[in-house]
Amino acid sequence: MTPPGRVRRSRPQTNTREPIIQEREEPQPVEPEATRRPAGVAESSRASRGWWDRNADDYQVEHGTFLGDDRFVWGPEGLDEVEAELLGPAEELKGKDVLEIGAGAAQCSRWLAAQGARPVALDLSHRQLQHALRIGTKGVALVEADAGALPFGDGTFDLACSAYGALPFVADPVRVLREVRRALRPGGRFVFSVTHPIRWAFPDEPGPEGLSVSASYFDRTPYVEQDEKGRAEYVEHHRTVGDRVRDVVAAGFRLVDLVEPEWPSWNSQEWGGWSPLRGNLIPGTAIFVCVRDERDE
Repeated sequence: MTPPGRVRRSRPQTNTREPIIQEREEPQPVEPEATRRPAGVAESSRASRGWWDRNADDYQVEHGTFLGDDRFVWGPEGLDEVEAELLGPAEELKGKDVLEIGAGAAQCSRWLAAQGARPVALDLSHRQLQHALRIGTKGVALVEADAGALPFGDGTFDLACSAYGALPFVADPVRVLREVRRALRPGGRFVFSVTHPIRWAFPDEPGPEGLSVSASYFDRTPYVEQDEKGRAEYVEHHRTVGDRVRDVVAAGFRLVDLVEPEWPSWNSQEWGGWSPLRGNLIPGTAIFVCVRDERDE
């Protein structure tokens, strides 16, 4: 049992630069139990922090080449902000204060800095931010914090973005969205990508076995991997498309676009359950473009 957004180990890539900061000898963990059960805000946050701290090294080894050091990629399809311009034309980013949520190794923030923006890369995982330090942080500020309690004042940023960061893993997405809206200036834009909700109805497999519906699209029960004592080690939350739209509106945003990237012909990579086979038939990513309207409240 694996949900569609599970960042599980995929086939190794060639020519991937080893990003390990220091060698760490650790015992092999016991395989966690996969189940579907409720998981609240605190449990989900704790599980995400621990999982990403433990798995950041493997993630950067396996996906570092695809992500690059300073590319802004919205998802496994490879949609690049250079082409998409979902935050606006690149030439208009200069001088903008931008918050990246769930930044990982800050690849997107590094691209933003190269356009002349002033990005802040925020992540829950200390180990992921160590990788950001390893690659380099020129023009990028790093902050370790929970997206549900942003350590910034009201109206700090012009733009905010999140490429598969935070929102798939939080129990209360409206809380996160409200925090982002609070931190944005009036007229500010927030763009975030998540696993396309339809994927929850299909097995998380890149081949033909991943093309048959196996579960209810309407079952919102979280996917949880837990240890032998029942403590969550990984949590992912499912929201339908309608849920996501209602969350955006409930947080006070105006939804201006919903982008479903098609699988490009140049991308032959399999990434977990994402693959050319599946990507040419069903969407794998949903990108929500939201605006905080210019009005006082």
